[in-house]
Amino acid sequence: MSLALSRDEVTAGLLAAGVHGFFVVLLVVGVSWQIHDPQPVMADIWQSLPAPSRPAPQPTPVPKPAPPPPEARPQPAPDDKAAEIALEKKKKLEAEQLKRQQAEEAAEKKRRAEEQAKIAEAKRRADLQREQDDLVRQSLEQSLAAESSQLKARAAAAQRASETDKLVARHQDLISAKIRDNTRLPDNLPGNPQVHFRLSVLPSGEIAKITLARSSGNAAFDQAVLRGIEKSSPLPLPADRAAAERFRDLDIRHRARE
Repeated sequence: MSLALSRDEVTAGLLAAGVHGFFVVLLVVGVSWQIHDPQPVMADIWQSLPAPSRPAPQPTPVPKPAPPPPEARPQPAPDDKAAEIALEKKKKLEAEQLKRQQAEEAAEKKRRAEEQAKIAEAKRRADLQREQDDLVRQSLEQSLAAESSQLKARAAAAQRASETDKLVARHQDLISAKIRDNTRLPDNLPGNPQVHFRLSVLPSGEIAKITLARSSGNAAFDQAVLRGIEKSSPLPLPADRAAAERFRDLDIRHRARE
């Protein structure tokens, strides 16, 4: 604002000086024109010289009044209101810039937070999927292990049953052979009779009870087989407990001739 006022002052001064100079030039030219303006020459012939007379005074040219100097432009006073408005505009602009910057920072922060949230969510889902896969794999492994264990147990049980069956069959043959060796058949026994006895056997192989389940129809043959069973006690039982348990109640079907 001070620079603008200085320029106005200089302009006003130059204008005033120009006007004054113009009027001074006009004044000088006018005076010079009045002084140097040639007068007409008049010649009078006198026989005698007249008495000298005083020349009439020449009128003094009246200088034209100089024009009044231009009024000096009043220097503008500082415009406090304009300055205040400019300051308010500046503050508003700065506030808008700050608000825009804060909004951009908030948007960037929100974007980063959303990206981090997406990454965290993806990681959580991946971890959850991995845990589920691990659980499924563990469950499958446990199922396979249980099934394998069951198969092994069944196979082992089947093998034991087979072995037990073999032991039972072998000892049944041994018991039948022992009873047959201890049985004395009557002479002139007609036909091929068969008798059926049920035995209750102790774990030691001792025969606790003998019951006639079905007679052969020949009392002599029945008695001969009964005496042979009694002589065969204790019966040859297997050492395996599971196999020996199957001889607690024993059926003996004895035929006279195999």
